[in-house]
Amino acid sequence: MPTVKSVFLSDIHLGTPACQAERVVEFLREYPADNTFLIGDIVDFWAMNRSICWRQSHNTVVQKLLRRARHGGRVVLIPGNHDEALRDYCGTVFGDIEVLEEVVHETADGKRHLLIHGDQFDQVTRHHRWVAVLGDRAYTVLVRLNVLLSWVRRRLNLPGYWSLAGYAKRKVKKALDFIFDFEESAIHHVRERGLDGVICGHIHWAAIREVDGLSYVNCGDWVDSCTAIVEHPDGRLELIAWGAREAATNRTVLEAAEASECAY
Repeated sequence: MPTVKSVFLSDIHLGTPACQAERVVEFLREYPADNTFLIGDIVDFWAMNRSICWRQSHNTVVQKLLRRARHGGRVVLIPGNHDEALRDYCGTVFGDIEVLEEVVHETADGKRHLLIHGDQFDQVTRHHRWVAVLGDRAYTVLVRLNVLLSWVRRRLNLPGYWSLAGYAKRKVKKALDFIFDFEESAIHHVRERGLDGVICGHIHWAAIREVDGLSYVNCGDWVDSCTAIVEHPDGRLELIAWGAREAATNRTVLEAAEASECAY
């Protein structure tokens, strides 16, 4: 198993049908770490107000996180907008899991990053909540359609992982403009605070990039793309695309099976 100093996850959305909790469990098994930072929207109270979908795999995610904390690892939960009810409990500890509004995390190479969910940089969420809720429902529809498309692609033995929601974001100029505005706002905020970068979530768009000498890092999500950030012992940050990795593994297994069949 890889040895990493920290893992950063956001937007798991436990309690929803689209949550890919099984993949979260796989990731946690493969990446034990000294620090586990849960950067918002871990539980989706917005969706659970409409209907609750809580599978055994959702319980397993919670149990694994509690076990990490119980066995001496640091586990920090930073609430997001979908689990904003937990912001009332910032500064408290539940089952050895710290609940904090934000964290300034210093990586092994001495760089100081602000850990924050990111809805603070989203003008729509802050000032037009009804638009954010409508957009959330539209995104949920796209993700559910993507489940059907993924099943069809597997039946047709098409390689790789393809995201309908990601495709829509790339094609809709307004969505791209929103992402760029979000990144600019996040970088402006950490520059004013004299920090070296930001690690956030919220927009379901994973990235690691340098912007004017500062680091912009987004964890992505576990609804569509299944991505996370890990910090290596030397302080290097890496984006792990678990969905793409699983697709590549499945393709390798399929090719090996086909080769075996051809041998006979």
